[in-house]
Amino acid sequence: MLQKKICMVGAFATGKTSLVSQFVYSIFSERYYTTVGVKIEKKTLDFQGRNLNLILWDLYGEDEFLKVRMSYLRGSSGYILVVDGTRRNTLDKAFELQTKVEESIGKVPFVLVLNKWDMTDEWEIEACELDVINQKGWTAINTSAKTGQGVEEVFQTLANKILNG
Repeated sequence: MLQKKICMVGAFATGKTSLVSQFVYSIFSERYYTTVGVKIEKKTLDFQGRNLNLILWDLYGEDEFLKVRMSYLRGSSGYILVVDGTRRNTLDKAFELQTKVEESIGKVPFVLVLNKWDMTDEWEIEACELDVINQKGWTAINTSAKTGQGVEEVFQTLANKILNG
């Protein structure tokens, strides 16, 4: 069985833990719990006829990246960069984090997640800002950890990038 380490990276309260809970357990909680350090979950995917065991490292929300222990990122096959669409500053933070992650562990596959798609009436991210993501050539997926929209797609897309380049 193939086993791959995936890190969840993003600013504080973007929905990293909720995305993992939705993916692994198909549950969503309205209660907010701050992740302290790292929380590790596992899920096995059937990917192209093979079992792929994903080890999901849910890193605590980071608004000052220098506090992140780089050892959490080491050994990652890929990562999910999470943005809260209702908070514009989390997109800026994602751009910074992507650079810092790459400086730390090199170029590994990642997917940018635009979370809280169920709350688009409260979004602060404009279409022109999404164009910047496209210009960078990044894969971006709209998700809602609450409804489950796009969640499975994120992990399948990242698995494909890891295994098939």
